[in-house]
Amino acid sequence: MVEAQTWTTRRMSNPRLETGANDQMLDIPVTPPGDVRNNNMSWSYFSFSPNLMTAMIIASWYFSNIGVLLLNKYLLSFYGFRYPIFLTMLHMLSCAAYSYAAINFLELVPLQHIHSKRQFLKILALSAIFCFSVVCGNTSLRYLPVSFNQAIGATTPFFTAIFAFVITCKKESGEVYLALVPVVFGIVLASNSEPLFHLFGFLVCLGSTAGRALKSVVQGIILTSEAEKLHSMNLLLYMAPMAAMILLPFTLYIEGNVAAVTAEKAKGDPFIVFLLIGNATVAYLVNLTNFLVTKHTSALTLQVLGNAKAAVAAVVSVLIFRNPVTVMGITGFAVTLMGVVLYSEAKKRSKVTTH
Repeated sequence: MVEAQTWTTRRMSNPRLETGANDQMLDIPVTPPGDVRNNNMSWSYFSFSPNLMTAMIIASWYFSNIGVLLLNKYLLSFYGFRYPIFLTMLHMLSCAAYSYAAINFLELVPLQHIHSKRQFLKILALSAIFCFSVVCGNTSLRYLPVSFNQAIGATTPFFTAIFAFVITCKKESGEVYLALVPVVFGIVLASNSEPLFHLFGFLVCLGSTAGRALKSVVQGIILTSEAEKLHSMNLLLYMAPMAAMILLPFTLYIEGNVAAVTAEKAKGDPFIVFLLIGNATVAYLVNLTNFLVTKHTSALTLQVLGNAKAAVAAVVSVLIFRNPVTVMGITGFAVTLMGVVLYSEAKKRSKVTTH
């Protein structure tokens, strides 16, 4: 005899066949209203779209890197604020304050501490090299157009290879050294045809480029042990105030009572306060976006973007400041960038062969 089947209706569900108590039952969830569904879809798109997030970070990286160059150039050459050391010190103070907030309040990365006097001295040495590089770079913008400044800055791999060989006796493959030839040849072409060439500006820009290369080599040497390794954000947190303290006596000795002069100038032109604060903020964003690009992509991607950034910054600066350029200068810059790309590829192949 077949047992009779009964139908029951549960609230907020379709009628279904009644089953035994021990059988598994599937509950059908309530369908949310249309406006709630649309809301959830839009929020999930913006929250979980990695491609969109990466694109925004890269765009911010370009904006901050090119923006700080253009703001420095405007302040030092066109606005008449001729205090590159004081400007660099403001950058360092800004980096210290923003880094403290990002690590201690926003908790972007865990806070790391300096564990020994030896580690402190190593970071102090890096800060001194960092100061030298940034001050020279800002000073060069008083005398050179941004386009030529970026052409010289593209020769960083050349100085990196030299310092790595001299300091660590590290030899690269012949292919890597050969790729440096167009890097140097291109800057020679660009220098010979630069209409606004200035010898002192050229030399301090070379010093800035060499200092940047030296910092990367020294950092790889002195912070290699696991106990002394610092995250880039923590390293900036400690380097920035040290750099500001190093720059303070040089600011007072070379540029005089620049703080009082700036305060006096701000009384008649409050716009300078906005320029200085904005400039210092963008200078920190350069470091923050460097970290974010590396985190969301890779160090190699950051290197490739850096090569492209030099060309973009040069084009944007010419469009804004209308500095004259020559066909030979553009050709030299292009040759240098081509050499940098060849150098990066040769280094990548060399690492693959080594491993």
